[in-house]
Amino acid sequence: MATEDLGRTLRRLRRLASLTQEELAERSGVSVDVIRQLEQGRKHSARLPTLHALANGMGVELTTLLGDPPAVSSTGESDGPRFVAVRRAVMPALWAAEPAPPGPEFAMTGLRERIADGWTQYHAAEFDTVMKALPDMLADARGAALHGDDREAGAAALGKALQLAGHVAVRMGKTDLALISLERAIDAAGRSSDPLLPPMIVNSVAWTYQRQGRLSDALSIALHAADEIRRGGHTDTADGLKVWGALTMSAATSAARSNDYDRAASLMEGAEKEAARVAGLPQAGDNRMVSVFSPSSVRIERVRLAVQYGHPEDALDLAKGMRLGKDVPPSWRTWLLLDVARAHTDLSDAPGAVKALESLRRVAPAWMQHHTLAVAIVRDLWSLPNRPPGLRPLAEFLGIDT
Repeated sequence: MATEDLGRTLRRLRRLASLTQEELAERSGVSVDVIRQLEQGRKHSARLPTLHALANGMGVELTTLLGDPPAVSSTGESDGPRFVAVRRAVMPALWAAEPAPPGPEFAMTGLRERIADGWTQYHAAEFDTVMKALPDMLADARGAALHGDDREAGAAALGKALQLAGHVAVRMGKTDLALISLERAIDAAGRSSDPLLPPMIVNSVAWTYQRQGRLSDALSIALHAADEIRRGGHTDTADGLKVWGALTMSAATSAARSNDYDRAASLMEGAEKEAARVAGLPQAGDNRMVSVFSPSSVRIERVRLAVQYGHPEDALDLAKGMRLGKDVPPSWRTWLLLDVARAHTDLSDAPGAVKALESLRRVAPAWMQHHTLAVAIVRDLWSLPNRPPGLRPLAEFLGIDT
C-alpha cells in the first residue's frame, strides 16, 4: 500500500530538483494552483497527463511520482534479498559458470507450465510468489536453451521468463533493469521458432518506455512491431491477432499520453474492429502466455483513455453493461473498476465511486491494496463534507488514517 501521498512526494521531488512551484509550473505546463493544491493536500489525485507533465518537468519517471502499483513485499523492502536474487538471475555475475544441462527429471512441458503459472500469479498481484520462483525458472530455462534436446523451445521459454522478470522489475520501479531483462528476452526469442514472441516482448518494452516518459519511442516501436505482424500474415490466427491488437492498443495509449487524442481514438477504433475476429480464428497457444486482446480488453482500454483525458461521461457509457470474458485477467479488471470509480469521482458521484471500489475489493483485493490510485480516490472521497456510506471500511482496508 502507499506509504506517502502524492502531495508529499511531489513536494519532496520538486525540492530535490531545486525547483520552485512557479519554475515547475513553467517546465511542466501545469498551473501553479494545481501544484499548490496537490502539495497542500487539498487535491489528492490528478489525471495521468498532468502526472506525466509533472514527472517530466522534474526529470523523474512517472513511477517515482506515482507508483503504478509496485511489486513490493509486505516489509516494503523494494531491494530485499528476494529481489536481489531476481536481479542476479537476470544479470548473472561476470565469469559465472554456465547453467548446468537439464537433469533426467527435466521436462519442457513442466517448465512451460511453471512460466505460465508465473504469469497467472503476476496478473493476480502475487508478486512475492513470482519473485521467489523466478531465479530457478530462469536458471532452468537458460540450461534448456544452451544444452536441451530442443534448444529452440528452451530459448522460447527463456524469452517468456525474462519477459516476466522485466514486468516484475517495472512494478518495482526498476525500469532500467526491466529494459535489460527485456532486451535479453528479445535476444532469446530470436533464437526460438516462435515468430510472435519477439513482438510480444517488444510490447513490454513499449510499456516500459511509457513508464519512463519516452512516449514517442513507445509509440514508434509498437507501431513498427504491429506492422511487421501484419506484413508477415500472422493476423490470420487468434494468437497473431492478439499480439497485433495488444501492440496497437499500446500505441494508442502512447499517442493519448502525448495529447494526440485523435490518433489514439483512430487506433482504438481499428483495434475494436479487429478484436471481433479473435473468437472465430484458429486457437493455438496457451492464453496465459499470449498477449491480452479481446473485445473486452479493447473496451477496458477505451474506458481508461476516456477517464484519463477528461471524458468521465463517455467512460461510464462505455463501461455500462460490460460483460468481461474469462480471458480478462484480474489486473485488467482492476483497471476497469478503478477507472469507473475515478469517473464517478470526477462527476461528483461519491456513492457510485464507492460502489465501484467495493466491487474492486471483492474481485481483486490484492491489486486494490497495491494501487496508489485507489488510495488517491478514497482520500478524495474522504475529504468530502458528506462522506458516502461504505467509505470507512474501504479507507481502513487501504490503511488510510481516518
